Parts: sequence; C-alpha cells; structure tokens
Amino acid sequence: MIPDFAQSLRLDDPDRYLSVLYAPASTRGALFALYAFNAEIGSIRDRVSAPLPGEMRLQWWRNVIEAGTVEAAGGHPTATALLATIAAHNLPKAAFANMLDARVFDLYDDPMPSRTDLEGYCGETASALIQLTALVLDREGAPRIASLAGHAGCAQAIAGLLRALPLHRARGQCFIPADILAAAGTTPAEFIAGENKPAALRAVEATIALGRDHWAAFAAEASKVAPLLRSAFLPVTPAPVYFNAVERLGEGALTRAADVAGWRKQWALFRATARGW
Repeated sequence: MIPDFAQSLRLDDPDRYLSVLYAPASTRGALFALYAFNAEIGSIRDRVSAPLPGEMRLQWWRNVIEAGTVEAAGGHPTATALLATIAAHNLPKAAFANMLDARVFDLYDDPMPSRTDLEGYCGETASALIQLTALVLDREGAPRIASLAGHAGCAQAIAGLLRALPLHRARGQCFIPADILAAAGTTPAEFIAGENKPAALRAVEATIALGRDHWAAFAAEASKVAPLLRSAFLPVTPAPVYFNAVERLGEGALTRAADVAGWRKQWALFRATARGW
C-alpha cells in the first residue's frame, strides 16, 4: 500500500519511487517519507517567486523537525510521516538540518564555485539521504557504508544535475563548477547564455567524468553492500545510463533533458536487487 503523501513520487522522483518497491515491506513507509521530504525541499525553487519565500519554507521544515511534534507539523502529511520516521528510527536531526542548509543554494542564482563545493552539496543532499535510508534498513550495518554513500550520492546527484541543465540554464542557474568552466575556457555567465558552445561542451564532458569517477569508486566496493542495504543504493543504479545519455546528446544536453526508457531503469533496479552491482 502506497501512502497518499507519496503518490506524487511516481512523477517527481520515479527512480527513488521504484526503489522503495524493492525494499522490505516493513520499511517502505519510512522510505517513502524520506523520499517525499527530499522531493518537496528539492522542488521549492519551482514553487516560489523569489528566494525569500523559499527560505521561509526551508525554515518551516527546520522548525518542524526540531520540534518533532505532530502539532508542529500542522497536519502536513509528509511532515507528519517524516516526524514519525525520525522518531521510530532515531534518525539524526543534524543530517536534516544540513540537507536544508544545502538547499538554500537552489534558491539563488549564484554559480557553483568549485568541484569541492559541488561534492559538498551532493554529500549533504543525495549522499546524506542514502545514509538516512540505510539507517532505516539496517541501523547496525549503516555506518559501514558511509564512504560508499558519499561516492554513490555524488554520482547520482551529478547525473541529475546534468540532466537538468536546460532547466537550470533557463532559470539563470549554473551547477557546473566555476573552476571546471574556467579550465574549459568559459564562465558561468557564458554557459548560461549559451555562448562559446565548444567550451561549454568541454565543461559538460569534464563534469560527466567527475560523476563517473564517483560511480567507479562506488562500484569498486559495491560488492560489500549487504543485501539488506541494497535498497538504499538502488536509486543510484541508473546514473551510468544517464551519463551516457548526456554524453550522446553533446551540445544538445544544454537545451534538451537526457532521459532513458523506463523499462531500462526497471531492469537495472531488478538486476541490482538480485545480484548487486
């Protein structure tokens, strides 16, 4: 049974939605709560007209999580489910606070300063979500996969950011790190404006390479992931396919979102569930 608050995940975050269906039934409600929360804070930019209302929404989530009460949730279904999940699994509130702080970046048009900053952003968002999911699935085993979660989350988040390049450019955002752009011979302003496309393509290729490096670091140790914890990493599984799709588009990746057939992603999830990576 899929809770009402999680129904929108089918469209908002299909990879994570599908991964929950492979998780043990007893954990699915908690995973849906974590992923619905992530989808909600990740889409705030799309639902506000200016950064200030977005910051206010992020602060509301901080207050709710810190208070930890049904009253603080105010009847919000995702917030109510998230608080129940945090309490039932004793999840660290600091991880949610860091995730909300990282999402402030989404609300503004400041360019991503460096590769290190990008990896930090990915770590506080996608990687942290993997670690929280692991705590739900196997609290004792979760600490042993912290490093893997770091690499897997970076690969997943970078793949997602590359696929969203057209949306970000249309909004005046640039998640391609400024130091990578400089090495490629361009700037954030040129990248957003669609100028100097050969240099922009070099920057995209360098970012794909960064994502593949993190995937390779994860894949090299992925056999160590216990079967009970595989569900935490399943949403990462399509990342290499996305990198390939962006690469095939070439300059087209600046104006068209790269995607792959749903059946290919479902097959990849099933294979990883059964055999690992």
